[in-house]
Amino acid sequence: MSDKFEQISIKPGFMKHNGGVLFRTISETEYEFKSTINENHLNAAGITHGGYLSALIDAGAGTSAHRAANGSPCVTISLDLKFIGASKVGDEITGFTKILKKTNTLIFLFCELKCNDKIITSGSGVWKILKIK
Repeated sequence: MSDKFEQISIKPGFMKHNGGVLFRTISETEYEFKSTINENHLNAAGITHGGYLSALIDAGAGTSAHRAANGSPCVTISLDLKFIGASKVGDEITGFTKILKKTNTLIFLFCELKCNDKIITSGSGVWKILKIK
């Protein structure tokens, strides 16, 4: 659907403060996002902190849920993560989200983060579609 990434971290907050997230829609059920690792994303071992990777997946997958829900607000119900590999300063991290199932109130999805064509984090989660009146 879109070849071009857009910056989704436009309002003040955690992700904008940490460098932002670029996002694009591939199809109605597939989305991609990316971010570049900075020094403030590192842990004491000099690799990307798991908390930042968690936040990146939550932001990218959450935006995917929001888009899959036709723009309705969505909140994370559960997010199960597996930390598989590492990344360092200057690395570009690319996330890929696949919507597995959508109901009237829930979005089920799977997400992977890759660095240098290797999976570094994977996650599955459930998002609640909020019906704001």
